[in-house]
Amino acid sequence: MTTTLGELSSATVISGLAALAHETRLALFRALVRKGARGESAGELARLLKVPPQTLSFHLKEMARAGLLTSRRESRHVYYAVDFDHARRLGAYLTDSCCADENSRD
Repeated sequence: MTTTLGELSSATVISGLAALAHETRLALFRALVRKGARGESAGELARLLKVPPQTLSFHLKEMARAGLLTSRRESRHVYYAVDFDHARRLGAYLTDSCCADENSRD
């Protein structure tokens, strides 16, 4: 099943929601949303969230695999940012049919 809003498959939506269904990953997503398109380095994210670097790396990979994050390398550092287009499509998928039944009662 695919929606016309952003062409997300059910599997893609499930993957995105599953990636956010963890306390650390949700906190990571929220922190990166606040950082905007520039993102933040993995080291700084580990410090901000008080998460060991190895644990953070696991969560970053899970979120990137789900399409929620992008990454870029600058010198020795890897910076992560929210893929806002994908996040918007995910939100649009969830609200695509909002109130549709309400209007059909008339």
